[in-house]
Amino acid sequence: MDEKPLEIINQVKDQYIEKIADNMRAYGVSSTVGRVLGIIYMNRKPMTLDELSAETGMSKTRMSQVVREMVEINIAEKVFEKGVRKDIYDVEDDYYETFITIFTSNWRKTINRNKMFEKKVFRELTDLKENEELSPELEEKVNELLVEMKKWADYYNWLTRLVEFFESNEIFKHVPKT
Repeated sequence: MDEKPLEIINQVKDQYIEKIADNMRAYGVSSTVGRVLGIIYMNRKPMTLDELSAETGMSKTRMSQVVREMVEINIAEKVFEKGVRKDIYDVEDDYYETFITIFTSNWRKTINRNKMFEKKVFRELTDLKENEELSPELEEKVNELLVEMKKWADYYNWLTRLVEFFESNEIFKHVPKT
C-alpha cells in the first residue's frame, strides 16, 4: 500500500477519535473515555488493556481505570475470545445506542442525587412544622418550600419517565434513526 494514502487514512482515523472524545466531553463524559471509545470503535475489534495502553500512551493501570469507568456507564463490555487469556473489551458500534446509554446514565445519577436531596429537605421541613412552634410567617415560608419541593419531585418524576422513554427505544418511533 502506498504510504501517502495510508498516512491520510490514519490521520482521518485520529481526527475521528478526537471528535468522539470532544463529543463525549459535551455529553458529560471525560475525553479520555471518549478517546478510548473511539480507538476501540475505529479498530473495529475488541482490544486488550495492553493494546489500549500502547494506542493511548497511558499506563496499563490508568487504562484499567478508564475501561472500568466505561463498563460502569455501560458503553464498554468485557468480551470472551477463544484462546485469549487477557481481558478484552468491546464497545457498541451503534452511535444512537451509545448516546442513549451515556445520557440516561448521567440523567439517572442526577435523578438519584436529587431524589435523595428531596427526601432530606422534605424530612427537615416536616420535622420543623411538627416539632417547632412557628410564627405564621415562618409556617408560610415552610409551606412555600414544601410546594416548591412538590414541583421539584414532579420534575424528577418526569425526567425518570423521559429516561425510560429513551431506554425503551420508543424515541425512535418519534425521531427515527437516519
